[in-house]
Amino acid sequence: RRADYAIRACLHLATVEHGEPVPSRVIAKAMDIPVRFLPQILGDLARASVVDSVSGQRGGYRLARPPAGLSLLDCIEAVEGPSISTHCVLETRACRRDSPCAVHPAWMEAQEGFVAALARQSLAELAARFTGGPFMDGFADPGRSAPR
Repeated sequence: RRADYAIRACLHLATVEHGEPVPSRVIAKAMDIPVRFLPQILGDLARASVVDSVSGQRGGYRLARPPAGLSLLDCIEAVEGPSISTHCVLETRACRRDSPCAVHPAWMEAQEGFVAALARQSLAELAARFTGGPFMDGFADPGRSAPR
């Protein structure tokens, strides 16, 4: 669920006009994220430099970079850690290059394909599909609210 919530939060922030800070309660309500979990998710995203935290009366969270410069993989790895597992599928050790298990080549190929697909998807591309329209300069039409 952490990755799901991180993706939802990042997607919402990618649709905000001119990257204005959004309070966490607004993100939680708009994206159906439990309010009690969102600060942890946003904290992880901030530590990974995916989002910035803005303090003050008009504070909240915003993307740290333009949505075109952030991938789906960035959002996921910020909360889940590296996506490539080195743990052996057949044994309780890490697979070694000099003596990989029988499953290792297929497992690594699948993981690398998965990671490459996530890395190719920018938040700008996803936000354009999410808002149902063109996505200019990394921001949605200011007159629209992000749909659920």
